Amino acid sequence: MAAGPTVKQILQTYPGKIRLVIKNYPYKYRDFARIAAEASLAARDQGKYWEMHDILLTRSPKLDRASLIAYADELGLDLKKFTASIDNGGHANEIDRDVNLAQSMDLYNTPTFYINGRQVIGERPFDSFKKIIDEELHQTGR
Repeated sequence: MAAGPTVKQILQTYPGKIRLVIKNYPYKYRDFARIAAEASLAARDQGKYWEMHDILLTRSPKLDRASLIAYADELGLDLKKFTASIDNGGHANEIDRDVNLAQSMDLYNTPTFYINGRQVIGERPFDSFKKIIDEELHQTGR
């Protein structure tokens, strides 16, 4: 099970009631994790974050530079902009900030979710998230 489809289902179920904030935490011992994070953000710049996210999950571990560029081409991205972004670390500051935040929180697992401060580690089925979200919405009167 991948977290992406569950997150999309949550967003569809609770329109206007929740806010999704995504942080990058590329695992330092996994090949291509950093450049894959760069690729997802470079795709975000062109309005294709989720599309790239889905490709990265389904085609992992094939996340080398040439594969990422091929995925960007498949998505119809401007390859010159995309390639410049991943080659020049166009989102390095954002990724570094996210990594520093995760380390300051002693996070070691991805994905990790926070729902009003309640930590949920790992991929979970939609119903697990729904229970927590419903409890939190009830407490806040939404």
